[in-house]
Amino acid sequence: MTDAPLIGPVEAPGLHVMSFNIRRRLPHLNPNNPDRWERRRPLLKRILEDEHPALVGVQEALPDMAGFVRHSLGKSYGSVGYGRQRDRKGEGCPIFFDRDRLKLLRWTQTALSATPLVQASATWGNRVPRVVVNAAFEDRATGRRFRAINTHFDHQSRNARLLAAGVVNGLAAASVLPSVVMGDFNTDAGTGPHNVLVGAGELVDTWDAADRRLTEVWGTFLDYKPPVHDRKRIDWILVSPSVEILEVGINVTCYDEGWPSDHAPVQAVLRFR
Repeated sequence: MTDAPLIGPVEAPGLHVMSFNIRRRLPHLNPNNPDRWERRRPLLKRILEDEHPALVGVQEALPDMAGFVRHSLGKSYGSVGYGRQRDRKGEGCPIFFDRDRLKLLRWTQTALSATPLVQASATWGNRVPRVVVNAAFEDRATGRRFRAINTHFDHQSRNARLLAAGVVNGLAAASVLPSVVMGDFNTDAGTGPHNVLVGAGELVDTWDAADRRLTEVWGTFLDYKPPVHDRKRIDWILVSPSVEILEVGINVTCYDEGWPSDHAPVQAVLRFR
């Protein structure tokens, strides 16, 4: 356990970004199970308060969990994104942002499928719908504008992951603004989807390109166990090549009461030239 944040609040022009799979709430778990939302909820609040990122991409957020994240971050925070089911409930990939620092310009949410405008569509071999949230912001402190993309690739279908990577890469390529891509990609760095995203030159992996790494290269799926090196790094923050990456780290903070999630959040400090 450590009481010191990995990064903590960051002053402009640096922008503190976090990608965090917060693990959906599951019912009927043993009271001692570390996965119980009742146990993890105060720990999630604690790590968000300690780190205080200005921009957060969250995965596996049920609607009430998304509300809890926004409340934990503070009154100045807003969010965009909704659940992936037809009724807009279920798991979502919302983007949270500090409205005192960032002005929301526009945003969309689409399905990762051959019919992106059809809510809850899944056509690429994935059994559950997958979505991507795409938002444009202006930094009130610097006047710089950028695009933030948050997503969660499928855990079973390699074909769905590859096609989803093409969609995300296309969003970055089509944007006149520099992009920040956050997500749980359910595949290791260096695999096909990662190569699609970074191989065309539209994006770089912050872990590979950072000026400074704050941690070791931990596997990001902890499964409530101590961090190890030989697990896959499946959670990434990717950025356009023009974005300066000051620091990056994989936050494996464990409190006395346990872990906030079965994933470790990835954090980076960025600067837009």
